[in-house]
Amino acid sequence: MRIICFGDSLTWGKYGGSYVDELARLLPQHTFINAGIGGDTVINLLARVDRHVISREPDGVFMMVGGNDAVSHTYPATRPYYARSKMIPGGIVMPDQFESAYREVLTHLQSAHILTWVALEPMEYDSVLDAALRDYNVRAAGVAAGLRVPVLDLPAQLVPPKLPVRPPLGMDTINLIGRRGSEGWDDYEAECQRYGYTFTFDGLHPTPAGARRLAELIAAFITA
Repeated sequence: MRIICFGDSLTWGKYGGSYVDELARLLPQHTFINAGIGGDTVINLLARVDRHVISREPDGVFMMVGGNDAVSHTYPATRPYYARSKMIPGGIVMPDQFESAYREVLTHLQSAHILTWVALEPMEYDSVLDAALRDYNVRAAGVAAGLRVPVLDLPAQLVPPKLPVRPPLGMDTINLIGRRGSEGWDDYEAECQRYGYTFTFDGLHPTPAGARRLAELIAAFITA
C-alpha cells in the first residue's frame, strides 16, 4: 500500500524524531509518504488535502492533527504566528471551527474512496494545554466515529507520570524552534532528561525514542 501520513510537525519529523521514517522501517512492505508541515492546523490540512493527498491517489491516509489548534486557543501570545505564517484569521482555531474543518477533511478523503485512519495527538507540556487538547481530541474522535473512521487514542497510551506547571507558550518558543531548525540542533534526548519529559523533548515533539514508540503503536493500529 501507498500510505500518506498527513499532519503537522509531529508528522513532518524534522524537529525531533520521525515516526514516518520509523513506520517505513517497521512495515517495509508498504510505502509511506510524508505530508506533514510544521505548524499546520486542521484548517491548513483542509486547504491542502486535495493537492497534497487526494491528487497523489494513495491507497490509505493516516492523519494526525490538533496540537497547533489547541495551542492557538490556549496561548494568545502564539496567535501572531498562526495569523502571519499559517493564514489563520485572528490566529486562533476555535473548537467549533476545528470540529467543522476536521469533518470536512475526512469527508473529502471518503469522497475520494481513500482508506483513512486518524490518531489523537499526544502531548506532555502542562495541565493547561492537556485540558485544551483533550477537548479538541474528543471532538476529533466524535467526528471520526460518526464517519466510521478508525481512531487511535495515542494520549491514552502515552500518559506522563505528572504534568508540572510550565510557562505559557509564546513567540519565544516558536522562534526557538525556528532557530534550532536552522542551526541543525538535535540534542533531543538530553533535553528530554533535563526537563523530565517521557516521550518528547519539549512537551510537544517526540524524541527519536518517542518517535519509535509512536511508530510501534501506529503500525499495530493500521495493520490490525
